[in-house]
Amino acid sequence: MLVLGLETSCDETGVALYDSERGLLADALFSQIDLHRVYGGVVPELASRDHVKRMLPLIRQVLSEAGREATDIDAIAYTAGPGLVGALLVGASCAQALAFAWGVPAVGVHHMEGHLLAPMLEEQPPQFPFVALLVSGGHTQLVRVDGIGRYELLGESIDDAAGEAFDKTAKLMGLPYPGGPEIARLAEQGVAGRFKFPRPMTDRPGLEFSFSGLKTAALNAWQQCQQAGDLSEQTRCDIARGFQEAVVDTLTIKCQRALRQTGLSSLVIAGGVSANQALRQSLEQMLAGLKGQVFYARPRFCTDNGAMIAYAGCQRLLAGQHEGLAISVQARWPMDSLPPL
Repeated sequence: MLVLGLETSCDETGVALYDSERGLLADALFSQIDLHRVYGGVVPELASRDHVKRMLPLIRQVLSEAGREATDIDAIAYTAGPGLVGALLVGASCAQALAFAWGVPAVGVHHMEGHLLAPMLEEQPPQFPFVALLVSGGHTQLVRVDGIGRYELLGESIDDAAGEAFDKTAKLMGLPYPGGPEIARLAEQGVAGRFKFPRPMTDRPGLEFSFSGLKTAALNAWQQCQQAGDLSEQTRCDIARGFQEAVVDTLTIKCQRALRQTGLSSLVIAGGVSANQALRQSLEQMLAGLKGQVFYARPRFCTDNGAMIAYAGCQRLLAGQHEGLAISVQARWPMDSLPPL
Protein backbone atom coordinates (compact mmCIF):
# COMPACT_ATOMS: atom_id res chain seq x y z
CA MET A 1 0.00 0.00 0.00
CA LEU A 2 1.35 3.42 -1.00
CA VAL A 3 0.22 6.12 1.42
CA LEU A 4 0.53 9.88 1.06
CA GLY A 5 0.98 11.52 4.48
CA LEU A 6 0.11 15.17 5.21
CA GLU A 7 1.09 17.00 8.41
CA THR A 8 -0.25 20.51 9.19
CA SER A 9 -0.87 20.54 12.93
CA CYS A 10 1.11 23.70 13.73
CA ASP A 11 3.91 25.56 11.96
CA GLU A 12 5.46 22.95 9.67
CA THR A 13 4.04 21.58 6.44
CA GLY A 14 5.09 17.96 6.02
CA VAL A 15 4.44 15.59 3.13
CA ALA A 16 5.69 12.02 2.66
CA LEU A 17 5.14 8.85 0.67
CA TYR A 18 5.29 5.57 2.59
CA ASP A 19 5.11 2.13 1.02
CA SER A 20 3.99 -0.69 3.31
CA GLU A 21 6.50 -3.06 1.65
CA ARG A 22 9.42 -0.77 0.74
CA GLY A 23 9.24 1.76 3.58
CA LEU A 24 9.65 5.51 3.26
CA LEU A 25 10.10 6.56 -0.37
CA ALA A 26 10.31 10.35 -0.06
CA ASP A 27 9.49 13.17 2.32
CA ALA A 28 9.59 16.96 2.28
CA LEU A 29 9.13 19.59 4.98
CA PHE A 30 8.69 23.34 5.01
CA SER A 31 9.25 25.05 8.36
CA GLN A 32 7.58 28.38 9.16
CA ILE A 33 10.17 29.36 11.77
CA ASP A 34 11.28 32.47 9.89
CA LEU A 35 7.66 33.54 9.43
CA HIS A 36 6.84 33.37 13.15
CA ARG A 37 10.20 34.34 14.65
CA VAL A 38 9.45 38.05 14.47
CA TYR A 39 6.41 37.49 16.73
CA GLY A 40 8.24 35.26 19.22
CA GLY A 41 5.81 32.39 18.68
CA VAL A 42 3.32 30.80 16.29
CA VAL A 43 0.56 33.06 14.90
CA PRO A 44 -2.27 30.61 14.04
CA GLU A 45 -3.77 32.59 11.14
CA LEU A 46 -0.39 33.02 9.46
CA ALA A 47 0.34 29.32 9.97
CA SER A 48 -2.91 28.30 8.26
CA ARG A 49 -2.34 30.60 5.29
CA ASP A 50 1.19 29.31 4.77
CA HIS A 51 0.04 25.68 4.84
CA VAL A 52 -2.34 26.52 1.97
CA LYS A 53 0.55 28.02 0.05
CA ARG A 54 2.98 25.12 0.59
CA MET A 55 0.84 21.98 0.46
CA LEU A 56 0.42 21.27 -3.26
CA PRO A 57 4.00 22.19 -4.26
CA LEU A 58 5.32 19.82 -1.57
CA ILE A 59 3.03 17.02 -2.78
CA ARG A 60 4.34 17.48 -6.32
CA GLN A 61 7.92 17.52 -5.01
CA VAL A 62 7.49 14.26 -3.08
CA LEU A 63 5.86 12.49 -6.00
CA SER A 64 8.68 13.62 -8.27
CA GLU A 65 11.42 12.52 -5.86
CA ALA A 66 9.79 9.10 -5.44
CA GLY A 67 9.26 8.70 -9.18
CA ARG A 68 5.54 8.10 -8.67
CA GLU A 69 2.32 9.48 -10.12
CA ALA A 70 -0.84 10.49 -8.32
CA THR A 71 -2.53 7.41 -9.80
CA ASP A 72 -0.09 5.20 -7.84
CA ILE A 73 -1.36 6.41 -4.46
CA ASP A 74 -3.58 3.92 -2.63
CA ALA A 75 -4.62 6.05 0.35
CA ILE A 76 -4.04 9.36 2.15
CA ALA A 77 -3.27 9.94 5.82
CA TYR A 78 -3.52 13.36 7.42
CA THR A 79 -3.16 14.86 10.87
CA ALA A 80 -6.65 15.28 12.36
CA GLY A 81 -5.52 16.54 15.78
CA PRO A 82 -4.51 17.66 18.26
CA GLY A 83 -3.23 21.01 17.02
CA LEU A 84 -4.29 24.42 15.74
CA VAL A 85 -7.76 24.02 14.24
CA GLY A 86 -7.16 26.29 11.26
CA ALA A 87 -3.89 24.56 10.40
CA LEU A 88 -5.43 21.11 10.82
CA LEU A 89 -8.31 22.03 8.51
CA VAL A 90 -5.89 22.83 5.69
CA GLY A 91 -4.42 19.32 5.74
CA ALA A 92 -7.76 17.61 6.34
CA SER A 93 -9.59 19.43 3.54
CA CYS A 94 -6.72 18.85 1.11
CA ALA A 95 -6.56 15.14 2.00
CA GLN A 96 -10.29 14.61 1.68
CA ALA A 97 -10.48 16.53 -1.61
CA LEU A 98 -7.65 14.51 -3.13
CA ALA A 99 -9.06 11.24 -1.78
CA PHE A 100 -12.43 12.02 -3.35
CA ALA A 101 -10.86 13.05 -6.67
CA TRP A 102 -8.57 10.02 -6.81
CA GLY A 103 -11.12 7.53 -5.48
CA VAL A 104 -8.97 6.35 -2.56
CA PRO A 105 -9.62 6.16 1.20
CA ALA A 106 -8.38 8.75 3.69
CA VAL A 107 -7.68 8.39 7.40
CA GLY A 108 -7.19 10.99 10.11
CA VAL A 109 -4.12 10.39 12.28
CA HIS A 110 -3.53 11.43 15.88
CA HIS A 111 -0.52 13.76 15.86
CA MET A 112 1.05 12.30 19.01
CA GLU A 113 0.53 8.72 17.81
CA GLY A 114 2.53 9.79 14.77
CA HIS A 115 5.34 11.01 17.02
CA LEU A 116 5.17 7.87 19.16
CA LEU A 117 5.54 5.63 16.09
CA ALA A 118 8.25 7.72 14.39
CA PRO A 119 11.06 5.45 15.76
CA MET A 120 9.45 2.62 13.76
CA LEU A 121 10.92 4.28 10.66
CA GLU A 122 14.45 3.45 11.84
CA GLU A 123 16.46 0.32 10.97
CA GLN A 124 16.16 -1.06 14.51
CA PRO A 125 12.64 -0.21 15.67
CA PRO A 126 11.42 -0.89 19.21
CA GLN A 127 9.31 -3.95 19.97
CA PHE A 128 6.06 -3.81 21.94
CA PRO A 129 5.55 -3.39 24.84
CA PHE A 130 7.50 -0.30 25.90
CA VAL A 131 7.21 2.93 27.85
CA ALA A 132 7.05 6.09 25.74
CA LEU A 133 8.02 9.60 26.78
CA LEU A 134 6.21 12.03 24.51
CA VAL A 135 7.90 15.36 25.00
CA SER A 136 7.25 18.41 22.84
CA GLY A 137 6.07 22.01 22.95
CA GLY A 138 2.51 20.94 23.67
CA HIS A 139 2.83 17.59 25.44
CA THR A 140 4.83 15.89 28.17
CA GLN A 141 3.41 12.44 28.78
CA LEU A 142 4.51 9.00 29.91
CA VAL A 143 2.57 6.23 28.20
CA ARG A 144 2.65 2.44 28.42
CA VAL A 145 2.42 1.11 24.86
CA ASP A 146 1.33 -2.50 24.33
CA GLY A 147 0.58 -2.07 20.63
CA ILE A 148 -0.76 0.47 18.17
CA GLY A 149 -3.82 2.00 19.79
CA ARG A 150 -3.19 0.15 23.06
CA TYR A 151 -2.08 3.04 25.24
CA GLU A 152 -2.20 3.59 28.98
CA LEU A 153 -1.45 7.10 30.21
CA LEU A 154 0.92 6.85 33.18
CA GLY A 155 1.52 10.53 33.85
CA GLU A 156 1.59 13.95 32.21
CA SER A 157 2.36 17.59 32.90
CA ILE A 158 -0.17 19.42 35.05
CA ASP A 159 0.89 22.77 33.55
CA ASP A 160 3.56 23.70 30.98
CA ALA A 161 4.97 21.02 28.70
CA ALA A 162 8.75 20.66 28.74
CA GLY A 163 9.14 22.13 25.26
CA GLU A 164 6.89 25.03 26.20
CA ALA A 165 9.06 25.72 29.26
CA PHE A 166 12.15 25.71 27.04
CA ASP A 167 10.57 28.25 24.67
CA LYS A 168 9.27 30.54 27.42
CA THR A 169 12.57 30.51 29.31
CA ALA A 170 14.43 31.32 26.11
CA LYS A 171 12.05 34.20 25.41
CA LEU A 172 12.56 35.79 28.84
CA MET A 173 16.31 35.61 28.20
CA GLY A 174 15.88 37.43 24.91
CA LEU A 175 16.70 34.40 22.75
CA PRO A 176 15.07 33.96 19.33
CA TYR A 177 12.19 31.59 18.59
CA PRO A 178 12.17 28.58 18.73
CA GLY A 179 13.82 28.64 22.12
CA GLY A 180 14.57 24.96 22.74
CA PRO A 181 17.48 24.66 20.29
CA GLU A 182 18.84 28.04 21.48
CA ILE A 183 18.86 26.92 25.13
CA ALA A 184 20.60 23.66 24.12
CA ARG A 185 23.19 25.58 22.10
CA LEU A 186 24.06 27.92 24.97
CA ALA A 187 24.04 25.11 27.53
CA GLU A 188 26.99 23.48 25.78
CA GLN A 189 29.15 26.44 26.87
CA GLY A 190 27.64 26.76 30.36
CA VAL A 191 29.44 26.13 33.63
CA ALA A 192 27.92 23.24 35.56
CA GLY A 193 26.72 24.05 39.07
CA ARG A 194 26.64 27.84 38.90
CA PHE A 195 22.83 27.83 38.75
CA LYS A 196 21.02 24.98 40.48
CA PHE A 197 17.33 24.85 39.68
CA PRO A 198 14.67 22.58 41.25
CA ARG A 199 13.75 19.19 39.83
CA PRO A 200 9.96 19.64 40.17
CA MET A 201 7.81 16.86 41.63
CA THR A 202 10.72 14.42 41.93
CA ASP A 203 10.65 14.58 45.75
CA ARG A 204 7.29 12.79 45.87
CA PRO A 205 5.92 9.59 44.32
CA GLY A 206 4.06 9.64 41.05
CA LEU A 207 4.64 10.20 37.35
CA GLU A 208 3.15 13.67 36.90
CA PHE A 209 5.23 16.62 35.67
CA SER A 210 5.22 20.35 36.41
CA PHE A 211 7.52 22.83 34.71
CA SER A 212 5.92 26.20 35.55
CA GLY A 213 7.87 26.51 38.82
CA LEU A 214 11.13 25.70 37.05
CA LYS A 215 10.39 28.40 34.51
CA THR A 216 9.80 30.86 37.38
CA ALA A 217 13.08 29.86 39.04
CA ALA A 218 14.94 30.60 35.81
CA LEU A 219 13.15 33.96 35.55
CA ASN A 220 14.16 34.86 39.12
CA ALA A 221 17.79 33.95 38.40
CA TRP A 222 17.74 36.06 35.24
CA GLN A 223 16.25 39.06 37.05
CA GLN A 224 18.79 38.80 39.87
CA CYS A 225 21.58 38.86 37.30
CA GLN A 226 19.94 41.89 35.68
CA GLN A 227 19.88 43.73 38.99
CA ALA A 228 23.53 42.85 39.58
CA GLY A 229 24.45 44.12 36.11
CA ASP A 230 25.67 40.67 35.06
CA LEU A 231 24.07 39.81 31.73
CA SER A 232 27.19 38.54 30.02
CA GLU A 233 27.07 35.82 27.38
CA GLN A 234 28.61 33.43 29.90
CA THR A 235 25.80 34.12 32.35
CA ARG A 236 23.25 33.29 29.64
CA CYS A 237 25.11 30.04 28.98
CA ASP A 238 25.26 29.16 32.67
CA ILE A 239 21.51 29.78 33.20
CA ALA A 240 20.73 27.78 30.05
CA ARG A 241 22.84 24.88 31.32
CA GLY A 242 21.25 24.93 34.76
CA PHE A 243 17.76 25.02 33.24
CA GLN A 244 18.44 22.24 30.74
CA GLU A 245 20.02 20.03 33.42
CA ALA A 246 16.93 20.46 35.60
CA VAL A 247 14.57 19.47 32.77
CA VAL A 248 16.72 16.52 31.71
CA ASP A 249 17.13 15.23 35.28
CA THR A 250 13.38 15.52 35.90
CA LEU A 251 12.47 13.64 32.74
CA THR A 252 15.08 10.96 33.44
CA ILE A 253 13.90 10.39 37.01
CA LYS A 254 10.29 10.06 35.91
CA CYS A 255 11.17 7.70 33.06
CA GLN A 256 13.11 5.48 35.45
CA ARG A 257 10.10 5.37 37.78
CA ALA A 258 7.80 4.46 34.89
CA LEU A 259 10.05 1.62 33.76
CA ARG A 260 10.26 0.21 37.27
CA GLN A 261 6.52 0.59 37.81
CA THR A 262 5.67 -1.27 34.60
CA GLY A 263 8.53 -3.77 34.77
CA LEU A 264 9.54 -2.91 31.20
CA SER A 265 13.07 -2.30 29.95
CA SER A 266 12.46 -0.48 26.64
CA LEU A 267 11.90 3.26 26.44
CA VAL A 268 10.86 5.32 23.41
CA ILE A 269 11.31 9.09 23.40
CA ALA A 270 9.44 11.07 20.77
CA GLY A 271 8.48 14.64 20.00
CA GLY A 272 10.55 17.73 19.34
CA VAL A 273 12.43 17.70 22.66
CA SER A 274 13.58 14.12 21.98
CA ALA A 275 16.16 15.63 19.61
CA ASN A 276 17.92 17.20 22.61
CA GLN A 277 21.32 15.49 22.87
CA ALA A 278 21.67 16.00 26.64
CA LEU A 279 18.34 14.24 27.18
CA ARG A 280 19.32 11.35 24.92
CA GLN A 281 22.64 10.87 26.73
CA SER A 282 21.01 10.97 30.16
CA LEU A 283 18.35 8.42 29.22
CA GLU A 284 20.91 6.15 27.57
CA GLN A 285 23.00 6.15 30.74
CA MET A 286 19.94 5.44 32.86
CA LEU A 287 18.79 2.57 30.62
CA ALA A 288 22.30 1.10 30.60
CA GLY A 289 22.06 0.83 34.37
CA LEU A 290 18.74 -0.97 34.03
CA LYS A 291 20.11 -3.20 31.25
CA GLY A 292 17.49 -1.76 28.94
CA GLN A 293 17.45 0.25 25.73
CA VAL A 294 16.19 3.65 24.58
CA PHE A 295 14.83 4.24 21.09
CA TYR A 296 14.29 7.48 19.20
CA ALA A 297 13.89 8.75 15.66
CA ARG A 298 16.59 10.54 13.70
CA PRO A 299 16.51 14.29 14.47
CA ARG A 300 14.53 15.33 11.38
CA PHE A 301 11.74 12.95 12.35
CA CYS A 302 11.60 14.17 15.95
CA THR A 303 9.89 17.42 14.99
CA ASP A 304 6.61 17.49 13.07
CA ASN A 305 6.87 15.70 9.71
CA GLY A 306 4.82 13.90 7.10
CA ALA A 307 6.72 10.61 7.35
CA MET A 308 5.38 9.78 10.82
CA ILE A 309 1.81 10.56 9.69
CA ALA A 310 2.18 8.41 6.58
CA TYR A 311 3.51 5.50 8.65
CA ALA A 312 0.89 5.72 11.40
CA GLY A 313 -1.87 6.15 8.85
CA CYS A 314 -0.63 3.17 6.85
CA GLN A 315 -0.89 0.89 9.88
CA ARG A 316 -4.49 1.92 10.51
CA LEU A 317 -5.42 1.72 6.83
CA LEU A 318 -4.00 -1.81 6.63
CA ALA A 319 -6.24 -2.68 9.58
CA GLY A 320 -9.25 -1.47 7.60
CA GLN A 321 -9.74 1.91 9.24
CA HIS A 322 -10.61 4.98 7.15
CA GLU A 323 -12.80 8.07 7.25
CA GLY A 324 -15.95 9.10 5.43
CA LEU A 325 -16.07 12.26 3.33
CA ALA A 326 -16.73 14.54 6.31
CA ILE A 327 -13.88 16.91 7.22
CA SER A 328 -13.34 16.68 10.97
CA VAL A 329 -10.43 17.81 13.15
CA GLN A 330 -9.89 18.03 16.91
CA ALA A 331 -7.87 20.67 18.74
CA ARG A 332 -7.78 18.35 21.77
CA TRP A 333 -7.82 14.57 21.44
CA PRO A 334 -6.83 12.14 24.22
CA MET A 335 -4.57 9.51 22.70
CA ASP A 336 -5.87 6.75 24.95
CA SER A 337 -9.27 7.14 23.23
CA LEU A 338 -7.90 5.73 19.97
CA PRO A 339 -9.15 2.30 18.86
CA PRO A 340 -6.59 -0.53 19.07
CA LEU A 341 -5.49 -2.47 16.00
